[in-house]
Amino acid sequence: MVRLEGAVVLSSDFPLLSGVDLEIASGTLNVITGANGAGKTSLLRLLGGLVALSSGRGTVAGIDLGAGDLRQLRRRVGWLGHEGSFYDDLSVRENLQFAARALQRPTSGIEDVVERVGLAHRIDTTTKQLSAGQRRRLGLSWLLLRRPELWLLDEPYASLDDEGRTFFDELLGDVVAGGATIVVSAHDPLRSAALHPRTLTLAGGRIVSDVR
Repeated sequence: MVRLEGAVVLSSDFPLLSGVDLEIASGTLNVITGANGAGKTSLLRLLGGLVALSSGRGTVAGIDLGAGDLRQLRRRVGWLGHEGSFYDDLSVRENLQFAARALQRPTSGIEDVVERVGLAHRIDTTTKQLSAGQRRRLGLSWLLLRRPELWLLDEPYASLDDEGRTFFDELLGDVVAGGATIVVSAHDPLRSAALHPRTLTLAGGRIVSDVR
């Protein structure tokens, strides 16, 4: 699914990633850990086609990060950042309908995915009335509706309590069992031993540890 060789990402000549070598197999769960500023979000954004590869080589889902169609890559990758790109004045249902139609996805599964993420009782609530954790669940419902090949989740546990973390662990297991690939950024390794993730540690824009 992912192959990077000496990947460098610069921002105003400052290296966000300073030579990353990485291969990720399809259908696996991978956790990127490290301190703030280590390059976790930059790595996810590179894999999602959201920042340019400054030097080195890389492919994601067979698409060349240096010369490929990154718009096509973004259609095959699901991104969940700290703030979901939803309209505050639309309801949960309306946001999912709008997003699905924009990408020519069916809307028939909206009720099912909202139920799966525990937002069925909030489906007609405007997004601005949702808590931070509920907005994160709305983002997850959109990914479930899209079914991307590669899920990129930036600090998804940040707004979740213990119950929310348990729910999220179960969801990750189901997604991987369904054949998708997941890359999660987190400050610390996942607490759930049942998930058996591969854990990579970043420091200074480089991978300094890789535990399988």
